[in-house]
Amino acid sequence: MAFTELCIYQVKPQMAAEFESLMLEARRVLEQQEGLSLLRFIKRGYRINMEQIKGGLSPLAITRAVKSVKYMLYWEFDTKEHYGAAQKNLYDSYWKAIERCLVAPHDKYLGEELFGWNRHIAGE
Repeated sequence: MAFTELCIYQVKPQMAAEFESLMLEARRVLEQQEGLSLLRFIKRGYRINMEQIKGGLSPLAITRAVKSVKYMLYWEFDTKEHYGAAQKNLYDSYWKAIERCLVAPHDKYLGEELFGWNRHIAGE
């Protein structure tokens, strides 16, 4: 059963370019973690409201950052132990530089996968 983390970063608008550059650099460390099976880094660029959902409309682009620019890091591991080791490696190498870019401490959501689906793996 896969072990996953979704991490939400709220980045100071004036630090967004530096944060993206830092995360691209950290990618090399992240990708080398034992047991890592999936890694995604996402910049929030859209929002959606109930009117759009009910109408089946596309989400709206976010045109400005008010308090922060939000990013999500999603990574998936084969075990909690490999996840823990990866966290230590990230902490030892990039944690302080990442924290300097943030408005508030990042949020971590951890759990084991209940189900998953991937079109590319499913063969469609």
